[in-house]
Amino acid sequence: MKKELVIYPPLLDDIESWPVHQLSEQRDAFIEQMDAFTFGRLMDKTGGDLSDLLVKTLYQERERIRNEPWKVDPPDQRSFWSEVGKRMVKRSLDREASEAQVVNEELLKRIIHRYSEEIMGTFNPGTFRFARSFLTILFNRLFNAAVDKSIRGLFRGRRNLYERLHVVGEVDAVRSLFDRGTVVVVPTHFSNLDSILVGYAMDQIMGLPAFAYGAGLNLYNAGPAAYYMNRLGAYRVDRRKKNPIYLETLKSMSTLGLVRGVNSLFFPGGTRSRSGALETDLKLGLLGTAVEAQRMLCQMDSSRKVFIVPMVIGYNFVLEAPFLIEQHLRHTGKEQYLGIRDEGSRIRSWLRFFWRFFSTTSDITLSIGRPMDVLGNFVDQEGNSLSRHGKQLDIQQYFMTSGVLTEDRQREEEYTRLLADTLVERYHAENVVLASHLVPFAVFRTLAVHHPKLDLFGLLRLPADETVFPVQTIERAVDALKTQLFRMEQEGRLCLAPEISLPADELVRLGVSKLGVFHSRKPLRFNKNGSIVSSDFKVLYYYHNRLAHYGLERVVQDCAAGQV
Repeated sequence: MKKELVIYPPLLDDIESWPVHQLSEQRDAFIEQMDAFTFGRLMDKTGGDLSDLLVKTLYQERERIRNEPWKVDPPDQRSFWSEVGKRMVKRSLDREASEAQVVNEELLKRIIHRYSEEIMGTFNPGTFRFARSFLTILFNRLFNAAVDKSIRGLFRGRRNLYERLHVVGEVDAVRSLFDRGTVVVVPTHFSNLDSILVGYAMDQIMGLPAFAYGAGLNLYNAGPAAYYMNRLGAYRVDRRKKNPIYLETLKSMSTLGLVRGVNSLFFPGGTRSRSGALETDLKLGLLGTAVEAQRMLCQMDSSRKVFIVPMVIGYNFVLEAPFLIEQHLRHTGKEQYLGIRDEGSRIRSWLRFFWRFFSTTSDITLSIGRPMDVLGNFVDQEGNSLSRHGKQLDIQQYFMTSGVLTEDRQREEEYTRLLADTLVERYHAENVVLASHLVPFAVFRTLAVHHPKLDLFGLLRLPADETVFPVQTIERAVDALKTQLFRMEQEGRLCLAPEISLPADELVRLGVSKLGVFHSRKPLRFNKNGSIVSSDFKVLYYYHNRLAHYGLERVVQDCAAGQV
């Protein structure tokens, strides 16, 4: 799986020619287009009866302002929504339905425009060049200082961040598609560090132009972060806003951007994986915009296509793992856990993470999956859609009714669900299994085998420091799992890192060392007698979950029963 490091030349040297910059240059015109498109969609969906839509939006916005205020919120939000409410009350006293309709449409247009201005970002080439240089210098200085274990390393530039970022998979195929359509990269999501590392890899290693990407509005609370994200192509996503006007405006921006050829990156899981498992339940909203954009391109008689590229991010350890698994267990088990601070949201923690990352042998793997069309069909390097038997497909046929290209929302919703299902399959197939995934799975499943009457929460309540795992037991389980994993790799069901070929004893030691490098309460470590112990079963369970949904539990059970 691991290959010699390849640094690709930029596809487009001229930043001013990047689609994301050209869209920013036409920002006002694009917002006007967004406003009109969103208004038309909502009028169509409601049949022109806007009363319920406006009332629901007003109520939800008032509740948001009251219960979830953020520093980044505009100072006039209370007065804006107060005025909307007054106009709605006054409108309700009108005797003529036609007069009320005029007021409703005016209010809807004002709300849509407010949301469009809030969502739409900009892209500044100068800011991008500065951010690229700054991050490269910062990470490389941290890298060399950490390797030297002294501050003098800060002033020695010898090694680079990309030596620790392993980009594997279909990079050449992805690069070939930029002249043939719009590329949508859809990564898995485990950490707040994902965006910066993926962006760095796509720019510095893969040589791709900048993508439009969604950034949570909460990240704009910090002045420096807001300054740069406002100018680096990010569009703002406020996850507090669930009202249909906001959601439709957000989807309109994505759809129209894709039609214009603006390459996009978003996390279809919606948020970081709380359990540590690969995503199995994807959000359909932004995925649906890719399907809609493809249909619109077909109606425009354009030969350009929308290409979907899955990406699987593989960490040896995740900065926010204790916080994330606590949230997952509180949600699934309704248990009353003590709150833990989200370390992934603090700049100091980010720097501490990078220092640990650079000063160890820990790497990050970005697995680039096979590109697909919006229906989940693989495409070749020419952008041709292929059936399972390798036959070329005409994608326009999928958007036709009685030989005519038509908009059919129910049909497109079904295509979106099929695309989501295919992405889940590809995430598991493109997942690169590391030692730090395999070993915790073997240990936690061994724990479950030894306590067959306990459910998950019973296992997690066991005294971790009093539970000892003999190394030979874990090595046998790892050996059995390796046999099954090699078989699954041959079947195309997953990918294996080169380290998985190590003998079981070396692999166990590697997995324990990589997994325990960051957390203060180590999920795995060796005690003074050479046995394996855990200081935190919940975090161990988090890392175990990376290999959930592969049906590997039976392998450990059979191994413990002496059947392997």
